[in-house]
Amino acid sequence: MIRLTPTETRRRGVAGYERGQGPHGGPRRGRDSQDRERRPGAGGSRSATRCRPRPAFEPLRAARTAGIEVRIEGDYLFLEAPALPPAQILEVLARHKPGIVALLRPGADGWSAEDWQVFFDERAGISEFDGGLPRPEAEASAFACCVVEWLNRNPVRSPPGRCLACGAGDHAHDPLVPFGTETAGHVWLHSRCWPAWYAGRKAEAVAALAAMKIATCETLTMTAQGAAAG
Repeated sequence: MIRLTPTETRRRGVAGYERGQGPHGGPRRGRDSQDRERRPGAGGSRSATRCRPRPAFEPLRAARTAGIEVRIEGDYLFLEAPALPPAQILEVLARHKPGIVALLRPGADGWSAEDWQVFFDERAGISEFDGGLPRPEAEASAFACCVVEWLNRNPVRSPPGRCLACGAGDHAHDPLVPFGTETAGHVWLHSRCWPAWYAGRKAEAVAALAAMKIATCETLTMTAQGAAAG
């Protein structure tokens, strides 16, 4: 096993690496995204790669493609492979180690940024290659799926008797209604409060995904242009 240490020193010949035994098992990704990455379109089109720089994701995917299992424990990266990985791959992983650690660290909903990226790429690939959609439309569809998935994985609950949005109680002309599912729980809202509350929830999902660089190329381009203009 190869262990990447937080110090990222060069004392042992390869930047940031020490050869040693580490614990087996440990946290793994929530889904078998390696299989999904092998599906047509899972890696995205060339245009998508150009507009969505992924300095940590691409080396990580290259390592997995080479048969290297990468996982984290704290600030350590642990690599497991049938044989010593090529020095070129090790050097790239060391260079991008902080980003890879952040990419693999699970969020509060149990998914890491890598999980979300794979989910987005898979949905976009299905829409583009199986559904025949142009890449911009395929990405828009994939992003909509991500928003719904984020909302499902980050549910909001509230007790009955008071509207979560306006704080008022039941009204004869506008009674409180439970929105949600039995599994995720319910949010109690007035019907008139639902549209604005749900729009806020979607904006929360979009912001959370954007923080992980999950967005359409059009959105990322507009964001970059706005930042440059500012």
